[in-house]
Amino acid sequence: MTADDLRPPDPAEAGTTADFVGSLVRLKRWAGEPSLSRLRSLGGQTVTADRTTVDALPKSTVSHVLRQTGKLPRWDFVKAYVTACLRYCDYPAELIPGELERWRVARTALAESEPAEPGTAETPAPPVEDETVHRPGRDHAIELLARRVAREEDRARKGMLGGYSMAPVSFGPDADSMPDADSMPGDGAAGEAGGDLHSIGGFFSGLRPQRLLVVGESGAGKTVLAIELVLQLLGPFLTGDGNPADPPMVPVRLNAARWTLGSPFEPWLVEQLRRDYGLAAADALRLVRARRVLPVMDGLDELDPEPSTGPPRRAIGLLTELNRYSDLSGRRPGPVVVTCRAGRHAELFEARIGLEDATRIHLHDLTAEQIGSYLGARWPDGHPCGAHRDGIRAALSGPSGTAVHMALATPWRLLLIATATESGARPAELLDADPESDPREAAALIARRLLGMYVPAATRLTPRAAHGTPYQPEQVRSWLVHLAAHLRRQAAQSSGAGCPPGLTAIDIVPHLLWPIGGRRLVRALHFLACLVLAVTAMLAFWTGSAVDAPGDLRDGLDFGEGLTLALMAGWVGLAAGLALSPWPAATGGRANVPRGRRVTGGLLGALAGLPVGVLGGLTGLALTGGGVFGPGFAVAAGAAGGAVLGAVIGLTAAGRRGAEHMTVAEAVRAEPVTLLGFGLCGALTGLPPLRLAGAGPVPLALGVTGAFALALALGILFKITTGGWNKDAELAHPREALHRNPAIGTAFGLTGGVAAFLVFVMNRNVVESLACALVGGVTFGLAFGAVAWSRAMIGLIAAAARGLLPLRLWIFLDWACEARLLRVSGATYQFRHRELQDYLTPPD
Repeated sequence: MTADDLRPPDPAEAGTTADFVGSLVRLKRWAGEPSLSRLRSLGGQTVTADRTTVDALPKSTVSHVLRQTGKLPRWDFVKAYVTACLRYCDYPAELIPGELERWRVARTALAESEPAEPGTAETPAPPVEDETVHRPGRDHAIELLARRVAREEDRARKGMLGGYSMAPVSFGPDADSMPDADSMPGDGAAGEAGGDLHSIGGFFSGLRPQRLLVVGESGAGKTVLAIELVLQLLGPFLTGDGNPADPPMVPVRLNAARWTLGSPFEPWLVEQLRRDYGLAAADALRLVRARRVLPVMDGLDELDPEPSTGPPRRAIGLLTELNRYSDLSGRRPGPVVVTCRAGRHAELFEARIGLEDATRIHLHDLTAEQIGSYLGARWPDGHPCGAHRDGIRAALSGPSGTAVHMALATPWRLLLIATATESGARPAELLDADPESDPREAAALIARRLLGMYVPAATRLTPRAAHGTPYQPEQVRSWLVHLAAHLRRQAAQSSGAGCPPGLTAIDIVPHLLWPIGGRRLVRALHFLACLVLAVTAMLAFWTGSAVDAPGDLRDGLDFGEGLTLALMAGWVGLAAGLALSPWPAATGGRANVPRGRRVTGGLLGALAGLPVGVLGGLTGLALTGGGVFGPGFAVAAGAAGGAVLGAVIGLTAAGRRGAEHMTVAEAVRAEPVTLLGFGLCGALTGLPPLRLAGAGPVPLALGVTGAFALALALGILFKITTGGWNKDAELAHPREALHRNPAIGTAFGLTGGVAAFLVFVMNRNVVESLACALVGGVTFGLAFGAVAWSRAMIGLIAAAARGLLPLRLWIFLDWACEARLLRVSGATYQFRHRELQDYLTPPD
């Protein structure tokens, strides 16, 4: 690249602040659309006023500045940003200072001619508001939901577009290709109108009733339009400009494919708000009942498999539920937005079902002029792909122009050709078609070429920057094929009873990927692994307690020995049973809790646990009659054990003010087998001192029963403090729950190991007692508290051994999102587009 033939955009042409920000956006396009992560890496670091070293180009700051067209970016941001873009495209290093001077002069001229409001020109992206702050007169739950939806949709938008460049999606009536609105039973009753992405928010706000059905072909931009609608409607919440007398609804985009047939819509909506956005159950229910939530159901067509084997039963079921969904009065239809493919909509038309009282809009195909305009903006004059841009325009007007236009008439297909071209492919070869052939067949052939090129093109454009050698296109395609095949199997199982959240036709959930390694094989290996862990935990307990020797069992079992072996065998059986569960659950725990609150929770827990532990030690002293340990040990050991257990519980229970907690009944219903295992371990821990003291049957029974009840209560308390979503939880990364699962399980085990150590040290030295407690605690935690993690790891190892997935799958999934092959949607991964998933899905 040289400065003569590939000149970057000229900031001197910017006459306003908006033009200047637009120049920054064009520079990013000219440089080849570097990702936000890449810009952050190339931008380097800077030192703040308090001498803290931070990234010069954080993702959130870049995202914010490039969208704020009314604010002049500060110079240190412009300098870092321009430098990063130029470095990304290998611009000659000796010419970068000259380019920076051009940008500095242009910015200085604007700053002098357009004085900004105080604090605007040099203010970086606004800090994330502390979610504990409550504005007077406003609903805290509403504000919390709006902020989290905005963050999620902003992330989804960047994952879809890879930047800020959007194809000019427009909508309006399309009488030639769609059924007549007057003959449709339900939707279309309110008429149709036209508009584009920039006007969709205002268009929807003017609807009465506010019910909208968006119909379009595959790749037409339905999801992008839904995201844009959500972001535009969130404006009053984020700026504080809403009218308190007429409070707007918070739009929430939901994957329609996650709805299960037969589920009432309102309870399902409440559960989605609670699980995906961390609202307390009571707040979610209140907002739904008050109609303060606008459900945007994206992907009605993805509920039923394609090709159809009959009427789309699940889509019909969801539409039936939405038609029952009314406003507050109960006399008018409730507000809702639904997106659907044109083919599925035609099937619903044949079944005489639609979204009642809804305005129906159709997404238009891109015109040849719109395609040319998009390519011109993406590849301006001087861009390396400028010549190919002109070649694509020529193909659109050439002898095969009809077929080429049909193949490129959607934003998704336009992205395919742009990605392939930027990776080095020749558009002339990809768009080659026989002028004498049927245009539809020729367009389908071109589409298959573009889809076939997408994976290798995206792989070449996003080289693996760390963790080893770059991925090869053949590897990437093979792994994606296996993920697509797994999603097809998930779709077949998603309608069964007892299916966990995320088991859909489109969601890639890390802890649900284990069947790829072989369903029966993985479950068998998991059973064996848990059996080994459980037996190891029991052997560590038996060795540490030192009550029995192997030779003691040869002469028959007395009551104490029989009870010990029965409890140990029962616990091993429970652990093995958990390993056979069809879908182990990976619960999350509390996130983003301030360190000070954690410390305070731990101290308060220790203070509360100390007297309880002393009371427990004195109770043990009374039951053993002082034959095993004295009052001093009872008080000291009880105080130490109670303080440690209380501190662990306090640390895990700490949360923000108003955090939601599970009830005791919910905790018991969630994992009864695990809680029973806790009780058995407690009974085993209380048994050795009683046997060493030679306690009779009655004291033995009382002591064992009391220890069982105490451990059961401890297990319930741990479940309450670590399980489920709550107000202080942030939006989850897809792997967040899985990563916490072994940590929580180990915490379970080590907490029990503290109690076991205090028992072992009565009959063993400190080193031996500590070793047995550590081994037993860790194996107990992995066998009982980390079932989902161990199942996922065994499945991943089995899949990697068979060459079906990479061993470092998590790194690959994140890279695939960076390469825009996958995207993050809430707490799951998804393919970049359903057409790509279908293309990669192998035949049955």
